[in-house]
Amino acid sequence: MTSGWVAVCAVALFALTGCQPAPQAPVFQATDITGAAFARDFRLTDHNGRVRTLADFRGKVVAIFFGYTHCPDVCPTTLSDFAAALKLLGAQEAGRVQVIFVTLDPQRDTPDILKQFVPAFDPSFLGMYTDPGTLKLLAKEYKVVYQKTSVKSADDYLMDHSAGTYIYDPKGHLRLLMPYGSGPDAIAHDLRMLLAAS
Repeated sequence: MTSGWVAVCAVALFALTGCQPAPQAPVFQATDITGAAFARDFRLTDHNGRVRTLADFRGKVVAIFFGYTHCPDVCPTTLSDFAAALKLLGAQEAGRVQVIFVTLDPQRDTPDILKQFVPAFDPSFLGMYTDPGTLKLLAKEYKVVYQKTSVKSADDYLMDHSAGTYIYDPKGHLRLLMPYGSGPDAIAHDLRMLLAAS
């Protein structure tokens, strides 16, 4: 085989490989924040009294939302939407998802209250808490803002707070920010994509 023929074959092979479609990046409904240098980890106590970190849930898609149990709308809606999304996934896939609700109101949200409130939406959901000082540092790491508002007394107030949900893939990498109000279909779509890619 002459060197000229080899060169022609090489060019033809290159042309063929160049025609192959490039792998498509996943198209999520949520905001793709893959590679973000924040929300890297947490250390919180769940409503059963067990200290947890992100590594405890390796192998699962993890959705973490910050709120409070006295919340009149955003928090119950978000938890309801995720519960409905898990039903759409079916038992097998839903078993590979962990939803975490972190209270921004440790003054009122005791472990007992979290234990009653959070699993009422889905028995697998975990409520988590920490002390006010650590919570401030964690909120900074997660770019979560919160403050008391409509204060009527020491135990009667509302809280303004960030309303998005962070979602990690089964390897523990932060991937998505799910906006409030996305709805069960969009949530299930993105959870399914992360599970399929693992």
